[in-house]
Amino acid sequence: MENKIRLDLSPKLNSFLESMSTQNSELQKVKLTRHEEIAPGVFIIGFSRRHDFIPGQTVKLGIDEIQPPRIYSICSGTKDDELCVLYNIKDDGFLTPRLAKLKVGDTLYASAPGGTFFGTEDPAWWIATGTGIAPFRAMIRSGMGQNKKLVHGVRHLNQFYFSKELAKGLGPHYHRCCSAETTDGVHPGRVTAFLENRNDLFKDWKYYICGQAQMAVETRDLLIEKGIPFENIVTEIYF
Repeated sequence: MENKIRLDLSPKLNSFLESMSTQNSELQKVKLTRHEEIAPGVFIIGFSRRHDFIPGQTVKLGIDEIQPPRIYSICSGTKDDELCVLYNIKDDGFLTPRLAKLKVGDTLYASAPGGTFFGTEDPAWWIATGTGIAPFRAMIRSGMGQNKKLVHGVRHLNQFYFSKELAKGLGPHYHRCCSAETTDGVHPGRVTAFLENRNDLFKDWKYYICGQAQMAVETRDLLIEKGIPFENIVTEIYF
């Protein structure tokens, strides 16, 4: 079960969210300005940005106005001209195999940004697996890297998406974990094993978890066992 905890919001942020909720939530036609395969079966797709958003938010994408859209985290920054998302092909999925066939200049349907998985300027741990790195890349590109620590877990070494950019933005506070392969500078094993041995999981920090359900639940439970208050944990489930 997904569990999302809403953070206390400033009046300015509340006002922004209220204005966002009044925007047209229906899908609108956009033309692709970017479509790049950055790893086998993993793509960045982008189009001209029409709306402001808070780093960590999502958009709905569809190939037409009939089929139900799917939700994807924004991976671009708030000052970028393009709004981009990161996705991987699901062989048994409806949308992603069709998305992968699109080319720059083709039409896509997209909603205005939405969702409440977004960070603040407070100190935080960002915890991701796979393409769950997307919202944290948006936060980094939007200048939110101060007082943050990021751990990204993957199965294979070629799945550390945006690693150069993240390493530049976070330096020694960017940690990579790989469960199936090893190399220098990468922690062997899963994210939960990495976190289990940390002594810097402070109780007054925020913890943002983004990835598949099993990882999110296991990580949340581990943090609670280590004394992290439940209300300091925010999760975003990827399906």
